[in-house]
Amino acid sequence: MLCNLIIVVFLLRKSILLQTKNLNSKKSFMSNDTIYNPHVSVDCVIFGFDGEKLKLLLIERIISEQNELYNDKKLPGSIILADEDLDDAANRVLNELTGLKNIYLSQFHSFGNPRRTENPRDVLWLEKTTQLKIGRIVTVAYVAMIKIDRKIQFKSDQTSANWYDLNEVRNMNLAFDHTDIINKGLEHIRHKSEIEPNLLFELLPRKFTITQLQTLYDTLHQTKSDVRNFRKKVVQWPYIVALDELEEGVPHRAARLYKYKK
Repeated sequence: MLCNLIIVVFLLRKSILLQTKNLNSKKSFMSNDTIYNPHVSVDCVIFGFDGEKLKLLLIERIISEQNELYNDKKLPGSIILADEDLDDAANRVLNELTGLKNIYLSQFHSFGNPRRTENPRDVLWLEKTTQLKIGRIVTVAYVAMIKIDRKIQFKSDQTSANWYDLNEVRNMNLAFDHTDIINKGLEHIRHKSEIEPNLLFELLPRKFTITQLQTLYDTLHQTKSDVRNFRKKVVQWPYIVALDELEEGVPHRAARLYKYKK
């Protein structure tokens, strides 16, 4: 990871020098009067949970190739602006896509394999989208967690984004190295949630059942917890508060609702 970060710094410096040299001509780094850095990008692995399954938010990518339309899926992401901080770029991607703010966001890895842009289809799509000449790109990856019941307002009419089951995503042929990024992001939240269990509540609805919490935990960690032992453990967590409310509109016996207390 240290090597990738060194590459990021090198490419940033290289890009700034090139932009200074070519700023007047506005050939390589201008797209709709916005100056981009074509060597560094951010990609966001956005997780959600619907009460039963772990979900990922993916964007549909449409490519016109030899008079035929081809479509696949990709992670939300963007080449960074020339004067943009990496965290600001990731927040911009999330806000432009969903309209949401105050989302849990964590930088977890950088990806700098020279072969990550070796697929001509990926390069073609990116050059048409950004109107830039694309060479090597290092991407810095972020994990985001969204309560799936929050109202998402997709801001771009040209962007089609949908939630997909994690198991479904594993069988998809995604753009660039986004499968590797997703797997690394999943490892990141598994490890971090073991250290900070309260992160799980970023994915749960504001009011939830113990069963929903256990389902999320087991899905994330690929385990099968004992129901009694799990309940005994989590009800002792100081940040879980039992409510005088039960589930509504369920076909089974209504369970007690809980909330997370920060």
